[in-house]
Amino acid sequence: MRYGFGVDIGGTTVKIAFFDEQGKMLDKWQITTNTSNGGSAILPDTAKSIRDYLQKNHIADDHIIGVGVGVPGPVDEQGIVNRCVNLGWGMVDLHGELARLTGFPVKGGNDANVAALGECWKGSGAGSRSMVMATLGTGIGGGIVLDGKIIGGAHGAGGEIGHMVLNPTESEICGCGKRGCAEQYCSATGVVRLANRYLAAHDDESVLRRKRVIHCKDVFDAAKRGDIASMKILDQMFDLLGMFLANVCCTMDPEVIVLGGGVSKAGQMLVDGATQAFARYAFHACRKAKIVLATLGNDAGAYGAFKLALDAFGN
Repeated sequence: MRYGFGVDIGGTTVKIAFFDEQGKMLDKWQITTNTSNGGSAILPDTAKSIRDYLQKNHIADDHIIGVGVGVPGPVDEQGIVNRCVNLGWGMVDLHGELARLTGFPVKGGNDANVAALGECWKGSGAGSRSMVMATLGTGIGGGIVLDGKIIGGAHGAGGEIGHMVLNPTESEICGCGKRGCAEQYCSATGVVRLANRYLAAHDDESVLRRKRVIHCKDVFDAAKRGDIASMKILDQMFDLLGMFLANVCCTMDPEVIVLGGGVSKAGQMLVDGATQAFARYAFHACRKAKIVLATLGNDAGAYGAFKLALDAFGN
């Protein structure tokens, strides 16, 4: 039996998982991400944790397929990372440096793309060959899998679907510097933006008015309890989410659309709202795409990272 590692490097923790070649996760742990000094210790710390694990468990190097890695930034085919703000990185040779430190071949990718690959392989997209994942969190991450492979693009920015413009007349600026991106409406912060705008423009009663600070969860919880204003706010969000997903699907016609991130904790309410709006906007040939919730949670990145290594070095 051969084995490998899937590594998901985040701004707070580095999640590391140990897999067999069938994709069964045998163990997982995490270490703190040391972002001081330009993140110079992150790869050495990761390599040391991997080497320590092998030594502790008496696993020989010749049983290891390789190491897959997801990072919060663009990664090109040669493994060059072009700036990760959350890690303090500028240009980093991910493949070369981590391979030198571990002694194993390394394959890296953008963390959102890698998580999408994980969901397509072992999560809610299992059995499909084409899938879009939209991670609805503070912002919107995305990943596109076609014929079982990540679409990374020429510059490592493939799958940055959260910055598709839905409203060119938007007055506020997105974090990317543009205006009217999907992230400004369909993320957790986007739901809060829509809520605050609605409450400012209308005088109807709502439990949301009793809160000093509104959170995305508050809007969903209030809507589930029948709060009319909250339901109208979510109708706006669902309409924009359906338009957004329909636009994405016109480019690659996926079998499955997977929704992850903190907003996905709203559960079936999110799926139902997105599905109804998607049907209004989707090109007729794309309407069979099924919208589902992500199932792997925080493990998606590790699964996808190992799949990268398995595909690259497993033969």
